[in-house]
Amino acid sequence: MRTDSSPGTLPAREHLPATDAGTPVLDVVIPVYNEEKDLRPCVLRLHEHLTLTFPYAFRITIADNASTDSTPQVAARLAAQIPEVGSFRLEQKGRGRALRTVWAASEAPVLAYMDVDLSTDLNALLPLVAPLISGHSDLAIGSRLNRSSRVVRGAKREFISRTYNLILRGSLQARFSDAQCGFKAIRSDVARVLLPLVEDTGWFFDTEMLVLAERAGLRIHEVPVDWVDDPDSTVHIVKTATDDLKGVWRVGKALATGSLPLDRLGRPFGDDPRDREIQDVPKGLARQLVGFCVVGALSTLFYLLLYSAFRQFSGSQIANALALLVSAVANTAANRRLTFGVRGPGGAVRHQAQGLVVFGIGLALTSGSLAALSAATSSPAHSTELAVLIAANLAATVLRFLLFRAWVFPERRDEQPIAQPYPATAEPYRVTAQQYPVTTQQYPATAQQYPVTVEPTTEPYSAGTQRHASAQPYPPAQPYQQPWPGDATARLQPVRPGDTDPRDPR
Repeated sequence: MRTDSSPGTLPAREHLPATDAGTPVLDVVIPVYNEEKDLRPCVLRLHEHLTLTFPYAFRITIADNASTDSTPQVAARLAAQIPEVGSFRLEQKGRGRALRTVWAASEAPVLAYMDVDLSTDLNALLPLVAPLISGHSDLAIGSRLNRSSRVVRGAKREFISRTYNLILRGSLQARFSDAQCGFKAIRSDVARVLLPLVEDTGWFFDTEMLVLAERAGLRIHEVPVDWVDDPDSTVHIVKTATDDLKGVWRVGKALATGSLPLDRLGRPFGDDPRDREIQDVPKGLARQLVGFCVVGALSTLFYLLLYSAFRQFSGSQIANALALLVSAVANTAANRRLTFGVRGPGGAVRHQAQGLVVFGIGLALTSGSLAALSAATSSPAHSTELAVLIAANLAATVLRFLLFRAWVFPERRDEQPIAQPYPATAEPYRVTAQQYPVTTQQYPATAQQYPVTVEPTTEPYSAGTQRHASAQPYPPAQPYQQPWPGDATARLQPVRPGDTDPRDPR
């Protein structure tokens, strides 16, 4: 993890000033590796879209990651034919390395990148960069996991993507929804300060950049996108997932130990301090991981012994269910006390009930593995059954820890007692009540302007002359276009001819 000092503190967010027509406001980078077939259609389509819809000057930069086919030649021809297109060649692979290199050399105030397959609908590009141009946000990402996003992709990629983001939320407390969508943008002044702290040069570059940005209090804008999976993608899922998990561990360890100098990224005072309201990496994460692994290893051994014992007089499915049930109860109790430090009987029943839900997930994984083994061979060896169960339990262990940490034993937060706000809340009511006498004092004066009786007619007035409703009324009182709710005058009955005003002393 990089610990070298960054170039300086983050600048205040401001709307980008108007620039000359020849100076690009946006630089869109397309990192490629052996994309000789897709590169030209991608650049032409992107250039046409930006020409028709983007109101600022722009540039498209092709970042070649040491391609071994004719991709460099295609990029060079595109750069020669189209003035807004540039080409950059790197002799080392790595998407993160390409983005860091091109972004560092660009003079555009807004930097973006997208995948060459253009799986993301380009109509989201302007909403992506607009908050960065206006100064509202520091980074922007496209999200395929937003409720309003429309995504077409296979079940395997959907499961992998959601599982990965669940791991980020559970381990690094990430609040952004989609770390892997190849559709992101950042302000160049922010990139100059933030990117020196990002260590990864491959596919984990995006995630590390977002996690550090969030921890530094930067504002990340999310745009729901329409996304269609590319069936010809050359991304190696297993290797990428392995590298990403290694990166999660590395960043989480650095954040937990405080080795990242994120305090130097603080913004100038007064620039929306609410951005820095973010939970720290949960304390004791390393201790909890160690404790969970120890308990898990002992529980797995206990489970295998129980399974071997139950297997003597029952089938594999029944033996698996009984062994898993008993070991799950013991595992929940051990993790409750040793891993998460919960003492006392309070909440023990609820914790065991939630632990049984986690047990159900493990049962589904292990039972499914045994069913698949039985379908593959009619009489599997006992050692083969144990090997399959160990692999299934390892897969369930990762999910069990995340569920235990986020759901069964969530970290306790220091919260203010509920009763404390009441004295402060009661104060305004007393102040408001003091204003009511002042308001009621105005009602008599208003009522005097709105008598039930009316002015006499043109006939001479004399004592005993009865006032009647057909006479000319008083000039209408201006404040009383409509009666005030609850006003006593609003409940007075109209005066009929021959009535007298009971308030009249005569």
